[in-house]
Amino acid sequence: MKVLKASRERTAAATEELRQGVSGIIEDVRRNGDEALFRYNERFDGCKRKNIRVSKEEIQQAYSQILPSEVDDIVQAGENIRQFARAQRETMQDLTSFSPSPGVILGHKNIPIQACCCYVPGGGYPLYSTALMLAIPAKVAGVKRVAACSPVIKGTDAIHPKTLVAMDVAGVDEIYAVGGAQAVAAFSYGTGSIAPVDLIVGPGNSYVTEAKRQCYGQVGIDFVAGPSEVLVIADHTAEADVLAMDLLAQSEHDLVAKGIVVTTDRNLGERVLQEVEKHLSGLETAGIARKSWTDYGEIILADSMAEAIRIANDLAPEHLEVQVEDTSAVVDELYNYGSLFVGKYAAEVFGDYASGPNHTLPTMRAARYTGGVWVGTFLKTCTYQSFTPEAMREMVPLVSRLARGEGLIAHARAAEIRGEKWGRE
Repeated sequence: MKVLKASRERTAAATEELRQGVSGIIEDVRRNGDEALFRYNERFDGCKRKNIRVSKEEIQQAYSQILPSEVDDIVQAGENIRQFARAQRETMQDLTSFSPSPGVILGHKNIPIQACCCYVPGGGYPLYSTALMLAIPAKVAGVKRVAACSPVIKGTDAIHPKTLVAMDVAGVDEIYAVGGAQAVAAFSYGTGSIAPVDLIVGPGNSYVTEAKRQCYGQVGIDFVAGPSEVLVIADHTAEADVLAMDLLAQSEHDLVAKGIVVTTDRNLGERVLQEVEKHLSGLETAGIARKSWTDYGEIILADSMAEAIRIANDLAPEHLEVQVEDTSAVVDELYNYGSLFVGKYAAEVFGDYASGPNHTLPTMRAARYTGGVWVGTFLKTCTYQSFTPEAMREMVPLVSRLARGEGLIAHARAAEIRGEKWGRE
């Protein structure tokens, strides 16, 4: 393995200053509720609104502020996401009437959580696609109360109209003009305006991520996500200009996004470097993309495709593209990724917006142990059991022996008393 372009080390560790700052915001919101939210809205975004919840009139006005064709695009993307979520939901079946022995009835139910908050970022860009990706699976899962929040456009009192339209298309029940760590705290603990939820999902900046980490336990979260990342496995058949644009698509997200190519072809790797520079020269977002690519972009030359696969599995990227001559030989060997894009026609950006699978995915090697947000994120698989009198009598001696073996006498007696009361029926 050789490195044709190296990157700076990027760590997931939060600084102590960040931890303390977020902790202070959370405690402030817990103590002061809406008043704290008003202060932070004005301090961070210049927002002076005193009614944090977005009205139906504001939502309807948002439709008139964007082009009808833009509404149509949002609706079409939403329908693709909805269809895929429904197909996923159909794979999750309740288990009923399983009986390992006569009279013992076991099973499980897939139960929707009661309330969730979909956090939709709104800092550098209006990421309205995230509203679709979060709220639609929640609604398909059957969540009764789907709330959403997003920061306002800086210097105004309004969420971006495209974001509001996307939230409405997705079926969000409540929309709130608030973002940052204070929003996570509000939906975790509740304020006068915001009732707490059971689960918070969605990406955000380092403050949002740290707030989710600190509030976990009080509220459920999807995962702790870092900056966006893509890794492309490529051989001599890949197109250098296509790879360059896929890398830059990730790099323009923010200053710490990461784009990686792992290739078995040195010539391709060198041409990708040239193509990235060529495309950067005319890219409107080059200010961010160039810095991100310079600091965190990588091109790795693997000695073989087997080594390229090992590198990809070790890095466990958020997005993993496979642009090689024989994709089937590679795909079957990959097991650590947030979402997989197979073949040169499967652009990662298709998944970002409209193809159907979710774009809220694990980063920072978290794909080793979790997948992304999906309809199952909003469901709890809960077991149940029941016994006939005969099955109960069969179970008592075994449980009694096991409990006494652990020294838990009340456990044993809880089984034995049933045998004593109903053992002769």
